[in-house]
Amino acid sequence: MERLGTGMGWRPEIADAVERMPGIDWVEAVAENVCPGHLPDSLRRLLERGVTVVPHGVSLGLGGADRPDPGRLTALAERAEALGSPLVTEHIAFVRAGGPLTASPRLEAGHLLPVPRTRDALGVLCENVRIAQDALPVPLAVENIAALICWPGEEMTEGQFLYDLADRTGVRLLIDVANLHTNHVNRGEDPSKALAELPLEAIAYVHVAGGVERDGVWHDSHAHPVPRPVLDILTDLASRVSPPGVLLERDENFPEPAELEKELGAIRRALEAGAVERVKTELRSAAGATAVRRTEPGGAGAELFGEAGAGRRERTRGGDGELLGAAAVGRPGEARGGDGEPLVGVRATRREGARGARGEAPAGAGAARRGDETGAAGATRGAFGLPPHKGVDEARQRLGLAQAALLSALVAGTPVPEGFDRARVGVQARALAAKRADVVAKVAPELPVILGGEYRTAFLGYAQTHPMTDGYRRDALTFAEHLLSTGRPGDTRARRELREWWLERSGPKPRSRRPVHRLARATRRALSRR
Repeated sequence: MERLGTGMGWRPEIADAVERMPGIDWVEAVAENVCPGHLPDSLRRLLERGVTVVPHGVSLGLGGADRPDPGRLTALAERAEALGSPLVTEHIAFVRAGGPLTASPRLEAGHLLPVPRTRDALGVLCENVRIAQDALPVPLAVENIAALICWPGEEMTEGQFLYDLADRTGVRLLIDVANLHTNHVNRGEDPSKALAELPLEAIAYVHVAGGVERDGVWHDSHAHPVPRPVLDILTDLASRVSPPGVLLERDENFPEPAELEKELGAIRRALEAGAVERVKTELRSAAGATAVRRTEPGGAGAELFGEAGAGRRERTRGGDGELLGAAAVGRPGEARGGDGEPLVGVRATRREGARGARGEAPAGAGAARRGDETGAAGATRGAFGLPPHKGVDEARQRLGLAQAALLSALVAGTPVPEGFDRARVGVQARALAAKRADVVAKVAPELPVILGGEYRTAFLGYAQTHPMTDGYRRDALTFAEHLLSTGRPGDTRARRELREWWLERSGPKPRSRRPVHRLARATRRALSRR
C-alpha cells in the first residue's frame, strides 16, 4: 500500500489554512462536494504541489440492502480520475432504505447508520463491495463507523466482521480510531480486542477525530478536539503496525489553524509512542526466538543429533497415522487448519476465530453447524417469516426489511422494531433530526436568515412528520413548501422572501435574472395583490 504520511481533511472553510500548514503530505475531500470539471482552486493548487488528494464518499450506502447505484459509482470514479487519486474510500454503513425491494416508501437517513454484524449482512456487503471494486478505476477502502445503537442478535464482533470482509473481497480498510472509541463508550466494545482481530496488513490509512458526550452517549461530532482516549487507541494501533497514512478530520466548529496544527502534533507523538512499543515488541520476539533455537535440537546443538535425529522428527506420526511435521514438535510456523491453509501466529488465531464467527466449526472439528441463531437474530432473518440462507437475493430482502423498519422508526416515528434499545433509538432519532437541520442550513443558508430565530424550531417540527426521501437540497425546498402551505412564517415580509426563494429554486431551471423578466415577475406579483 502506498505510504501517504500525515494528512488533513480538506474542507472549504479551512482550505487556505490547510494549504499553509507545514508537514501536510496529503488531504482527503468529501467526494460529493467535489465537481470533477470545476475543482476548487485550493485543491488544484495542492495537486500542482504534488499533494495527494483522496475522495471520501459518504452516500454510496455499501451496507444497504440494494446494490450500489451505478450513477453514484460513476460519479465516484470520475472524482478519483479528476484528482489522480491512488484510492477512493467509503463507509461500511447504510444511508437509505425502502423502495421496490421492500415495497415501501424510500427513506433517506442523511447519516451513516450501522450494518448488523450477521452473515446475511456480510454476504450482501461483500457483493456490494465487489460491484464497487469492478466499477472503480483505483482500489477501494472502506471505513468502520461510529454507532449509537446496537442491532439485536449480532453474530460477530467488529474485528471478526472486518476480517471476513477483507478476506473475502480483498478490500482495504480505513480504520477510524475515533469510531472505535465511540463504540467503546456507547456499546461497551473493547478497542484493543477489535485491533487484535483486524487484518492489519489490509489497512489503507487511519482517521482521527474528536467528539462530545451528550444525552449520556458519545457523539462522533468531528467538531471538537481529539480526546486522549482516541490518541491512546492510535498508539495501540501503531504499536501493532505502521499505518500507511493518518488523517485528522474536522467538519465544523473550526478552530484557529494553530489549534489544528497542535492536534496534528499530538497525532504524530501518539504514532511515535506506538512505533517505540512496536520496536520493543519486535526485539523481545527476536530475542525469544533466538533463545528457543538455542535450546531446540534443530538449533545451535543440531550437530549433536545429526541427520538421524532430524529424520526421526520428520517421521513422527499422530494417532491417525498422519505424519506430524514441525507443528507437532513446537514449530507453529507450519501449523495448518482443517482447510489445509497454513495458520501462522496471530493469523491462525484470527482465522479460527473467523470460522467461529461464520458459524463454522474450528479447524479439524468436523462439520459446521449453521443457522443456530438465538434471541433477536430475527432482526435480520426470521422476524419477517423468511427462511434462512437461500442466497444473497433472499438475504437482501431480509436485510432490506430490517433496515427499512429501523430507519422508519428513526425518521418517521413508527414503532421501534423488537430487540432494539428504545431509549437509544430515541437519541439517534434526535441526532438525525438535528444533523438534518444543520446540513439544510448549510446547503440553503438563506433559510436561517429569512426565518431568523424560528428556523431551528420550525425545521425540527417539520422533520417529525416529513422524512427525507431525497437529498438535502430537495429537503430544503420541501421544508419551504411546507411552511408556505401552512401560512408561515407569520411575518409578511419574511413569508414573501421565503416564497421568492422557493420560486427561484423549485423550477426545472433557475429563473432568469434579465431585467425584462424581473420586471414581468414584479408586475405579476403587484397585480396578484390587488
